[in-house]
Amino acid sequence: MVPLLRYLGGACGWARGSFPRVCRPASGRSWPLCGGVRSASSSSFDIVIVGGGIVGLASARALILRHPALSIGVLEKEKDLATHQTGHNSGVIHSGIYYKPESLKAKLCVQGADLIYEYCNQKGISYKQCGKLIVAVEQEEIPRLRALYERGLQNGVQGLRLIQQEDIKKKEPYCRGLMAIDCPYTGIVDYRQVALSFAQDFQEAGGSVLTNFEVKDIEMARESPSRSGDGMKYPIIIKNTKGGEIQCQYVVTCAGLHSDRISELSGCNPDPQIVPFRGDYLLLKPEKCYLIKGNIYPVPDSRFPFLGVHFTPRMDGNIWLGPNAVLAFKREGYRPFDFSARDAKDLIVNSGLIKLVSQNLSYGVNEMYKACFLGATVKHLQKFIPEITISDILRQVAIKGPDHLWQTTMKVSNNIYCFLWCCFNLLLIGNTCSCK
Repeated sequence: MVPLLRYLGGACGWARGSFPRVCRPASGRSWPLCGGVRSASSSSFDIVIVGGGIVGLASARALILRHPALSIGVLEKEKDLATHQTGHNSGVIHSGIYYKPESLKAKLCVQGADLIYEYCNQKGISYKQCGKLIVAVEQEEIPRLRALYERGLQNGVQGLRLIQQEDIKKKEPYCRGLMAIDCPYTGIVDYRQVALSFAQDFQEAGGSVLTNFEVKDIEMARESPSRSGDGMKYPIIIKNTKGGEIQCQYVVTCAGLHSDRISELSGCNPDPQIVPFRGDYLLLKPEKCYLIKGNIYPVPDSRFPFLGVHFTPRMDGNIWLGPNAVLAFKREGYRPFDFSARDAKDLIVNSGLIKLVSQNLSYGVNEMYKACFLGATVKHLQKFIPEITISDILRQVAIKGPDHLWQTTMKVSNNIYCFLWCCFNLLLIGNTCSCK
């Protein structure tokens, strides 16, 4: 049992012993199930999972299905589940081609793709197995493309094949390329919908979900109270920002963007620490969505930590273009000017940002440049889809809503990004602005 918890949590604190029978009730809202409300039957649990994103909910579901006799609770700081990383991603079901053969990432990605399709079929969750092309547009990219193809074969990715120009046109009529890897097993899904289905499975199996429970501290109970008959059964005390408490035997931390901080609260090492980057996407106008049928990706450059700008179809019919990887000054900052003083301080003082920047300076500057100027991004996109023009795309701002991801678009290309970049060029470099 303990090895399983260690594996799932990665950074988890656990202990055994006696626990006082009387404790303060948890200050948190139980999450609705099937139109009703399920209240936590107790403020003590055998296992507590911190984090109500897809990783925490998948862990909770797996634990309760394997150990139905245990009492298990999930704590989520927001009023709804899966509203952060789970609800702010591209929605791609990756096939597992990119990772080093025999690595855990490769194994989990390949197996995970099989499992997510199987689960969606069982639960009636909509997905599209639209496939992906990884396209070489320059001769120098072909050796890397062939090496990536061999890596995919070693990882056991289904249906991979190398295709030439004529077959690229059959798959993506408007795509230009010299050679491509066809990954037909790649798909898209709404991961928040999957996560909420995990939550429903978990609750139907007897688990409890408490929202509005932001963890502030994790500590060990100092002693067993007098007249306690069960000893230190629940020795771990989890406190929230509102003064509420939960007690438990084991803690599994799945806190996403705050995983390093929660790990430190649990008494574990905070490393590796989070360096927040925001993916800035553009939106293809609806009347131009016919240009893209499936995912179109560039050949990745192993020197850099990002895959590069690509074309991503969405379950709602939209086409996302990007992302540009932009340094964020707030861990949950989904808009360009979101800022947190604490997050910015940790970013500069406590993380490996300086090392990351020094190793990828030219790449980072290029990403910022593309984020500021639509024309620069469009020029890159035209290497793959020449028909795309600057008038065909919109800037997109992703805003977290209560039930789903709301999107608003800004149609003005000469916006505040351009203004800031012009100021930077004029004051620090001496160049004038040439954006359009």
